[in-house]
Amino acid sequence: MIVGVLKDAAPETRVSILPEHLATLQKWKTSISVETGAGAGAFAADNKYAEAGATIASRDEVLKTADIVLSINSLPAEDIAKLKPGAVVLGAFQPLFNFSTMKEWATKGITTFSLDMIPRTTRAQSMDVLSSQANIAGYKAVLLSATLFPKYFPMFMTAAGSIKPAKVLILGAGVAGLQAIATAKRLGAVIEVFDTRPAVKEEVMSLGAKFVEVEGAADASKAGGYAVEQTEEFMQRQKAKIAESVAKADIVICTAQIQGRKAPILVTKEMIEAMQNGSVIIDLASSTGGNTELSQDNKTISHNGVTIVGNSSLAGTMSSDASKLYGKNILNFLQLIIDKEGQVNLNFEDDLVKGSCITTRGEVVHDRIKSLI
Repeated sequence: MIVGVLKDAAPETRVSILPEHLATLQKWKTSISVETGAGAGAFAADNKYAEAGATIASRDEVLKTADIVLSINSLPAEDIAKLKPGAVVLGAFQPLFNFSTMKEWATKGITTFSLDMIPRTTRAQSMDVLSSQANIAGYKAVLLSATLFPKYFPMFMTAAGSIKPAKVLILGAGVAGLQAIATAKRLGAVIEVFDTRPAVKEEVMSLGAKFVEVEGAADASKAGGYAVEQTEEFMQRQKAKIAESVAKADIVICTAQIQGRKAPILVTKEMIEAMQNGSVIIDLASSTGGNTELSQDNKTISHNGVTIVGNSSLAGTMSSDASKLYGKNILNFLQLIIDKEGQVNLNFEDDLVKGSCITTRGEVVHDRIKSLI
């Protein structure tokens, strides 16, 4: 059986598998075919793949020969048309937003697994690509804000005078938010955190941040780590609390997202206009609309002296480690669908296999995607 590794189109810099991961695949009696230049953005040269036992091939060759095709992002229609019958395609395809594409893929008879849909259970943690990449994004969001912010992060007491520590507000205490707290704390900032889930308060406080509480939040315990939609009454109380914190903040890191839905607007234009000149907002939810009214995906803008960065792809700015972690997630999942003889074995009795499968046998099989179609 052949596992094919494709080069993702720019601006993607990550690659699905690094040379260091190939030894594991070879133990499973599989061959590896890597598209020329697939790992270039992650500083993994073709010769390193070849030394690790892979065959370097053209994109067409990989598409036509691979039994399992690895691509982080969605493939264009012309690539899907070249796949061999019954091929398995594995990546993070955002099917809740790209459900029409998934429907089209189903008609081509391919089996699609999207690991951004894997059930967020304890057993699935080692395969959770969203968490591994969000961890990096939270870290880089703080470092990026520090480079854009025209002041120090830590407190300084010098002969020339004292510098107050930066005030950082983090919206959302998921994986990205928690890493942002830890990173901002290491840089010496004073941190406030808002999240609709009271259960995360202890984690937030253990990292040295203040948790901003708003009473009456809807239960998010079964949302798999995501936020959930709230009542109008709660939203008004939330808005007032956030407005207070935003007005005092030097840095705002936005991470709040609702799976498969537009990101909630938490920071209004009026709140941004109340911030001090030189303040910075990093919006990690920009690809799904953003947490501020002014965020633009993949753009940095300035409004009333406040810099607003819309970037949901910060993990790609650390392409080497991002690929290392993503590749390990992929390997952990592949062992569920590759048997001891090195052949594809799809056990849909396994909740992780079933929960991340979007298309197979000519139809869309994931319940949430079917409901959207």
